Amino acid sequence: MRFKRIFLIVMDSLGVGASEDAHQYFNDGVDDSKSNTLGHIAESMDLKIPNLEKLGIGNIIDIKGTKALEKHPSYVTKIREKSLGKDTMTGHWEITGLYVTTPFKTFTDHGFPQELIDELEFKTGRKVIGNIAASGTEIIKDLGEAHVKTGDLIVYTSADSVLQIAMHEEVIPIEEQYRISQIARDITMKPEWKVGRVITRPFIGNNKGDFKRTSNRKDYAIKPFEKTTLNFLDDKKFDVVALGKINDIFDGYGINKFSKTVSNDDGMEQITHWATKDFTGLCFLNLVDFDALYGHRRDPLGYGKAIMDFDKQLPALMDKLNDDDLLILTADHGNDPTYHGTDHTREFVPMIAYSKSFKSGGKLPVLETFADIGTTISDNFKVEKTEHGTSFLNKLK
Repeated sequence: MRFKRIFLIVMDSLGVGASEDAHQYFNDGVDDSKSNTLGHIAESMDLKIPNLEKLGIGNIIDIKGTKALEKHPSYVTKIREKSLGKDTMTGHWEITGLYVTTPFKTFTDHGFPQELIDELEFKTGRKVIGNIAASGTEIIKDLGEAHVKTGDLIVYTSADSVLQIAMHEEVIPIEEQYRISQIARDITMKPEWKVGRVITRPFIGNNKGDFKRTSNRKDYAIKPFEKTTLNFLDDKKFDVVALGKINDIFDGYGINKFSKTVSNDDGMEQITHWATKDFTGLCFLNLVDFDALYGHRRDPLGYGKAIMDFDKQLPALMDKLNDDDLLILTADHGNDPTYHGTDHTREFVPMIAYSKSFKSGGKLPVLETFADIGTTISDNFKVEKTEHGTSFLNKLK
C-alpha cells in the first residue's frame, strides 16, 4: 500500500473541452462539439487560479491567464468518458469502475409523461403542478403559494436524470413527504420512465418572498448495478468516506462513513478536517455548486468566482496532507455556462494527482476512461478491481 489515504475531489461539471464524440450530444438543438467549460469561463472573466496553476492545470489545456509550466509538483492529464451519457451518476459511476451503456432517462425538454403524472396523482391522492425543468429555488417562488393553498405537489426536473418534489413542511408533514417520494421512486423504476434519482425537496416560509428549502432533503437513488471500487474497499474494511452528494449518487453502496454538505465551502472545510484524522482508505467529495448554482444557470462569472474560491481553499487542505497521502482532482462531465441551453456538455475532464512524496511531476498521456481513477485506487489498496480501467499508480514517481 503506497498511499495510506487518498482524497478524491470531483469538481462537479468542470470539463476541459469537447470530447471527440461531443457532436453526438446536444444542448437546445446544438451539438456539444464547441463546448469547453473551464476554457470559456476563463475567456469570460479575469480568472485567477494561482494554486491550480502551480499544480499544472495550465498544462492540461490552454487557459487564458493561466500559464503552462515547465515544472510542476503534480501529474496532470485529461480523461475521456467511455459511458453513454453526460450526467452526474454516469460520470461518478464510471470514476469508480462502471460503464453505463444505456443513458439514464432525462425529461428536460417536455417534463414527465402524462401517464407518469397520472399514476403519481392517483397513488398519492394529490394533483401535480409544475412538471418542468426548473431551478429548485425559483420554482418554489413561482408555485409555492399555490402549493400552500391546494397541497398540490410541485414536480420538476433538471438536466440530470432526476424527479424532484417540492413540498411545504407545514402543508405536508415530512414523513408523508418521504412516503410520497417513495411512491414516485417505485413508479419511476419502470424501464420506460427510469430516472436516476427521486428527491424530496422540503421548504418552509410564509410567501414567495421568504420561502426557503430546508435540510430535510432526502434522495432515492438507484444502486449501482455492480460492485464498484467503493465496495471493494469496504469489503476489505478500508474507510470509505463520502462527503456531499456522493452517498446519494451511490445510494450508500460501498460507503461506510458519510456526511452532507451545504456548499462548496462547507465541502472543502469538511475534507480539510478529514485530513487531520487518522484513517486508512478513501475520502471522496463532490463540489456540487459549480454545476447546480452556476453551470445550469449559465452564470460564467459566478462559476469563475467559485473556481477562484476553491483555488484559495486548496492550500489549507494540501498543508494537512501527509507524505503518504494522494490528492486527486477531477470532474464528472462538463457544463459550459457560455453554451446553448442549460444541459451538461460532453467534455473531457481534468485529472490532477498530487502527493508531497512525488520527486517530480509531469504530464501523463490522455486517459481512456474515468475508470482509470478507480482502478488506480484499487491498485493502491491491493483490493479487487472492476473490469474497466487501467491503473496509473506506477506512473506517479
